[in-house]
Amino acid sequence: MLKINKLKIENMEQGCITDRSPNISFALDSDVKGERLLSAVITIGDWKYETTDQINNLYSGELKPFTTYSVHVTATGTSGQTADAETSFETGRLGVLWQGKWITDGGYDFPKKVSPVPMTFKRAFTISKPVRRAWINATALGVYELMLNGSKVGRDYFAPGFTSYDHQIQYQTYDVSGSLGNDNMLIAVVAGGWAAGSFNYVRKNKISADRQAFLCELYLEYTDGSYDVVFTDESWQVSEEGNYRMAEWYDGETYDATVDLERIVWKQATLTAPRKNPHLSAQYGEAVRVQEVLKPISCTHSPSGEMIYDFGQNFAGVISAKLLGKHHQEVIFRHAEVLVDGELFVKSLRTAKATATYICKEGPQTYSPRLTYMGFRYVGVRGINAEDLELSALVLHSDFEEISEFECSNELINQLHSNIRWGGKSNFVDIPTDCPQRDERQGWTGDIAVFARTACYNFDLSRFLDKWLADMRAEQAPGGGLPMVVPRAGDHWPKMATSAWGDSCILVPWAEYLARGDKRLLERQYPTIKKFLKAAKWWSELFSFTPNSRHVWRFPFHFGDWCAPDETARQWLKKGKWVGTAYFANSCGLAAQIADLLGYEEDAVYYRKLRSRIIEAYRKVFTDGKGNLKKEFQTAYVLPLHFNMTEGKETAVMADNLVRLVREAGNKLTTGFTGTPYLLFALSDNGYPDKAYELLLQEGCPSWLYEVKAGGTTIWERWDALRPDGTVNIGDLSGNKSDEESGGGMVSFNHYANGAVGDWLYRRMVGLEPTSGGYKTFRIAPVLGGGITSAKGSIKTPYGYASSEWSIEENRFAIHVQVPVSTECTLVMPNGEEHKLESGQFDFTCEV
Repeated sequence: MLKINKLKIENMEQGCITDRSPNISFALDSDVKGERLLSAVITIGDWKYETTDQINNLYSGELKPFTTYSVHVTATGTSGQTADAETSFETGRLGVLWQGKWITDGGYDFPKKVSPVPMTFKRAFTISKPVRRAWINATALGVYELMLNGSKVGRDYFAPGFTSYDHQIQYQTYDVSGSLGNDNMLIAVVAGGWAAGSFNYVRKNKISADRQAFLCELYLEYTDGSYDVVFTDESWQVSEEGNYRMAEWYDGETYDATVDLERIVWKQATLTAPRKNPHLSAQYGEAVRVQEVLKPISCTHSPSGEMIYDFGQNFAGVISAKLLGKHHQEVIFRHAEVLVDGELFVKSLRTAKATATYICKEGPQTYSPRLTYMGFRYVGVRGINAEDLELSALVLHSDFEEISEFECSNELINQLHSNIRWGGKSNFVDIPTDCPQRDERQGWTGDIAVFARTACYNFDLSRFLDKWLADMRAEQAPGGGLPMVVPRAGDHWPKMATSAWGDSCILVPWAEYLARGDKRLLERQYPTIKKFLKAAKWWSELFSFTPNSRHVWRFPFHFGDWCAPDETARQWLKKGKWVGTAYFANSCGLAAQIADLLGYEEDAVYYRKLRSRIIEAYRKVFTDGKGNLKKEFQTAYVLPLHFNMTEGKETAVMADNLVRLVREAGNKLTTGFTGTPYLLFALSDNGYPDKAYELLLQEGCPSWLYEVKAGGTTIWERWDALRPDGTVNIGDLSGNKSDEESGGGMVSFNHYANGAVGDWLYRRMVGLEPTSGGYKTFRIAPVLGGGITSAKGSIKTPYGYASSEWSIEENRFAIHVQVPVSTECTLVMPNGEEHKLESGQFDFTCEV
């Protein structure tokens, strides 16, 4: 039987509201082996489209604003069986001019390095006719919460989301048809958020707006066919005396439940406007929402008397409290990732206070922050007795789907995989952040560049990354340079072409394309890729006078082997030209593949030639031409090996040298952010799978399992964030200051970059690897070793489930494989046998 098991509009199964022509995709199930899609007909109103592609079907018919469109798909398989499915989508404004005006309190100001007091806006209105349908379009400069007649509107946190506000801002659409009465009150609370609030480690504020602003329209469509619009203008009222007394990302939130909105001072709102002319679009990213509720696993008292709740997991989110309180009783919730000597350790948060303060009214009540979030495992509570408090926690991240599974016979590796997933979820809060807890939480490009393959296996990030890459494109400098963080929110770094961090413009969309197969993403990103590589080439040629030196990328700056263990920042940066040159070669190779896919044949030829010249330069400048580096360090061998920059005997020599360096380091890694993701690949793919497993299973510091055995539940920024003696490493990057002299240093217990090892677990241990976009073709070739006796992994591809599950018993290897409809799999057994498989489920065995 043929069945359409997923029908998506703009990568959403339901609830799609769009301001652009949507893409339609569908996955199929069949009990017929070898089944493929023969053809499908997509019908939307009078528009019909026949296709043989399940994932790249762009609607080209007419679109009208504020309209619901039904979508019907009939698919026919090569077996002759057919399947049908239906869904719908809605359009947003599609360019309809806003009647609403941006409003604010024009008389309010606040000093540098702090966040503004949240503004509360209100508007009363009456309805005298029966309503058929009602909906709200709203957005803000800042982050907003809407209340209609005392109830929260929607499920979103931190709307409208973090974008490059000079260029684009999302607006949200909420159906409120069942929430209206005759007399109504609409209230909006707007905090400074990313636009006006204190942000980044220098605590800059007013980055994109001088103060908060709000824009809203409430559409009332009556049963008699008429309609009204309630919109923001000078008739609205505003106050800074509402319940939210303070809200910002780093210091937290203060909420006063005793404030009566009927008794505070209100002013007439004033008109304002964004500084530039950003395009307002229906939400195209994933909203941040509650994903899970955690209960504490213990409650103890610290030596200082604070109640300490342990949630058993480091994550990003907020507390949720049920309290029995007295009028004006103040309850304080502090957050931390680790305990030291039974107390919350907060020095690593640097200037972030990470505190929620709740001022009680009388009696039973509930509280959970709405305008901030924290990264934490532990919560310290003061101001209330344990019997008067029931505490839980809400896990927050963008509302993407978790699409994969992984498990093996080694429980430490399974915990590592859990840590990798939690690290990703904690840092995918509207943008890909570096960490969720301290005074940073920025969209550092280097972290997601190296983690993208791992992330795109675990989660469907199609909308999440599409949103972030739109900001990258908007903020690219005319010369091709890119911000170190995207969006560029007050960071002091100039826009420049730099390796790994800048290479995110290629590595991230390529990872997403391989996972989801959407060529439109590559088309949108391609001009950015070209400009970036042009800039990299220009910098490589600067002050270079020989053919080889002109292809070594030294200037203007590279982070190099960032976070390599037992080294300082100065040492990391000194390795920049090796890292930069290798990443440049790799990105040129990927650009050539992308050019081929998009039909730019001349570009593909150009990038392949450029890649060859860069590889030759690496060989001539950095090695003796035989595979021996003149200056040796692990990453300098890892990158050319994994990026296929070696040939012949040179490959074996480089692999041998890498193994020697690992052995000389006590069988441990010494790679930084830029080399660690590829270290195990460089070993296992070049004759040393046992050495790859030995490193993976290493339990001493530095290693992945050291963090696991130390009790880590996420990935750490630095391998020795928690030293073997139980102290936290908060030494600064110079290496010249002690912990006591440090201002908190650079230590995060939730920093996903080194979790990029997950890519090796999935593509080598499980063996599941896409060889074309969306797993249209893929390979399963498990790499055995390390005493692992079983492993399994599966992923929801755009075509359906692909999975690999293998085990070894008494030297007999058995594997079960699932291949989705319309795809092909090449299975490589450990004994070298190959099998070409079309859709279906298969079992094979061999001796090992």
